[in-house]
Amino acid sequence: QVQLVESGGGLVQPGGSLRLSCAASGIIFSISDMGWYRQAPGKERELVATITTGSSTNYADSVKGRFTISRDNAKNTVYLQMNGLKPEDTADYYCNAHLRIYVRGPYYDYWGQGTQVTVSS
Repeated sequence: QVQLVESGGGLVQPGGSLRLSCAASGIIFSISDMGWYRQAPGKERELVATITTGSSTNYADSVKGRFTISRDNAKNTVYLQMNGLKPEDTADYYCNAHLRIYVRGPYYDYWGQGTQVTVSS
């Protein structure tokens, strides 16, 4: 069984920073892409940032220059450093891992349970 556990959410003032972490555990053979998504109240889930095994990154236009995604492959962990936070960044943040649990097996997407980020004064 695979689990993705997120941490690091909370309440922060506009302009502040937070660092989210997500660790994948369980029976994992290999992980390819990892990423962060978010869902604000009344809105659909949207991509925030993704990172490949080789650390190539992709960001939503709304977070470019403010957020940085990184990963530690040895720890099966992905991070999201969020600086210059704005009220519109308020959402539940979910991590995602595209992984397989045995050699030559299919890749599936796994999701964390979500961590809440609130940006408010």
